[in-house]
Amino acid sequence: MNLSASDFYQKISSDENAVIVDVRTPQEFNDGHIQNSLLIDIYNPTFQSKILELDKTKNYYIYCRSGNRSYHAVVFMLSEGFGSVQHLEEGIISWTEKLER
Repeated sequence: MNLSASDFYQKISSDENAVIVDVRTPQEFNDGHIQNSLLIDIYNPTFQSKILELDKTKNYYIYCRSGNRSYHAVVFMLSEGFGSVQHLEEGIISWTEKLER
């Protein structure tokens, strides 16, 4: 499901079963990321294996810079049987809340 930045924020703030995944590069992550995000770089050759190590019973909230890379991550996760995968539709560039650095 595609979520606006405000809906994404509301969901991660109220979901005790939430896992937030940033699929950007380590440099992008270090420039600022959503609090409590896991970094799983979609460009890293181990991306798919790292995703497959995740608990499929959790609720996943995926983002990147603009929404393109995270969209591909969401498609992959859904194809692998993850039941609840949400997408920050316009990426972190649409995020108005505080970022961790």
